[in-house]
Amino acid sequence: MKMKNHIVSGIIALVVSLGVIWVAPEVVPSAKTLRIEHVNGTPSKGALYTLDENNEIVPLDFTAVSEKVMDAVVHIKSTQTSNYTARDQQQYRQLPDPFRDFFGDNFMDQFFGRPDQGQRYYRYETPQQPQVRVGTGSGVIINSEGYIVTNNHVIADADDIEVTLHDNRTYKATVVGTDPSTDLALIQIKEKNLPSLPLVNSDDVKVGEWVLAVGNPFNLNSTVTAGIVSAKSRNINILRDQYAVESFIQTDAAINPGNSGGALVNLQGGLVGINTAIASPTGAYAGYGFAVPSNIVNKVVEDLLKYGVVQRGYLGVTIRGVDGNLAKEKDLEVTKGVYVDSVAVNSAALTAGIESGDVILEVNGVGVSTAPELQEMIARHRPGDEVKLKINRNGKEMEVKVELKNREGETKFLAKNRKEIFNILGAEFEDVDKALARKLDIDGGVKVKKLYAGKLMKHTEMREGFIITKVDGRVIKDTEELAKALENKKGGVLVEGVYENIPGTYYYAFGL
Repeated sequence: MKMKNHIVSGIIALVVSLGVIWVAPEVVPSAKTLRIEHVNGTPSKGALYTLDENNEIVPLDFTAVSEKVMDAVVHIKSTQTSNYTARDQQQYRQLPDPFRDFFGDNFMDQFFGRPDQGQRYYRYETPQQPQVRVGTGSGVIINSEGYIVTNNHVIADADDIEVTLHDNRTYKATVVGTDPSTDLALIQIKEKNLPSLPLVNSDDVKVGEWVLAVGNPFNLNSTVTAGIVSAKSRNINILRDQYAVESFIQTDAAINPGNSGGALVNLQGGLVGINTAIASPTGAYAGYGFAVPSNIVNKVVEDLLKYGVVQRGYLGVTIRGVDGNLAKEKDLEVTKGVYVDSVAVNSAALTAGIESGDVILEVNGVGVSTAPELQEMIARHRPGDEVKLKINRNGKEMEVKVELKNREGETKFLAKNRKEIFNILGAEFEDVDKALARKLDIDGGVKVKKLYAGKLMKHTEMREGFIITKVDGRVIKDTEELAKALENKKGGVLVEGVYENIPGTYYYAFGL
């Protein structure tokens, strides 16, 4: 019987109590330029072996590199306090009214109107006793000034982050910035002259070379395991972010819950990746782990420090890797490359003349044969950057220059506050057009175009298509006003709005 192989996001913070509740992390903006040490890529030498006392062939001694890297890998404990548990799933009019004890049975109906009269709907969530949730993971010091890279899921929504160094010194950490699209986060502790790991060029990492995974699995501090690079550019569909970038380094070095955010290093002690996920039918190590490549880590860190938010360029295409079956189906002249299924409206690809059916062969002279490879190459660039693509169209090769755009179809950088708050909410928004506003008899509003992992999906029953007209009683006419209303908000938020084809006014509450 073939065992189903689940991709487990559990390396990922080891949950000590009931689980992790998502709340807004504290974001500390910074425009500081950070000096991160870089070293040349790993030499492409063959694996080295030695003999043990029984004359058995075993891998070379890893003690030197282990001692070198352990001081730069930290233990992270994230704590979150929640006042809410599971929500009642009944319809609004069936929910108990907490005001009836004070104002009588008809208070809510008089104030909002009765639901069965097609007027306003109300919802009530019962507050519970505060619940403390604790999760643990790992992190890597990348600079002597206390900057630490970890996974976003290790620290996301934490009220308090505690970092313990290899020598058992403990510090409170602040969040510099996060990038859910790659599951990376940058935090900082107030300490100087710390040991750190240099980032290597992950493009130089070879399949088959030795690597070590260093972290804190199951709260077992400073654990080192060895393995090889099993594959590169793996997409395992684990990240739920709408714009997820997955191009993992795959390794058979043992990785377990609590290793998330830890280091994957080469035999020279250079950081080649941040351990992030495992493939397992049990939730623990069962053969393979996955790490975010250091080149992606470097780009994310640079952007968070310089801009306060990751500035990522997009082609605006849907793609898949070319194989024999696809080549036959589409009658392609090539059997390698990345096939363009469709081109988005107002995208960089459309502006550059890329068409559905094109096969992308190279990015800036570097060959790409899978969708994750292309995704990673483009993700290293910012809006406004120009990239050169070699494509095959109907059997003919040509070069196309593309000026990348941001996710909103513009070549300019996105503002920090607007992008961050929308990422936290887990939604894509658009302004309500005048025709729809007239139809609904509203002065404007913001339509929830798409929902993905975030506050709204986790803590409310809001549906795509909901139109936000007010936030905490403040009238909202467009996305700019929505961002301004939420950017400095702490605590509970009440949004009010309507659906185009469902009568009534709806209210949704969540915390920031």
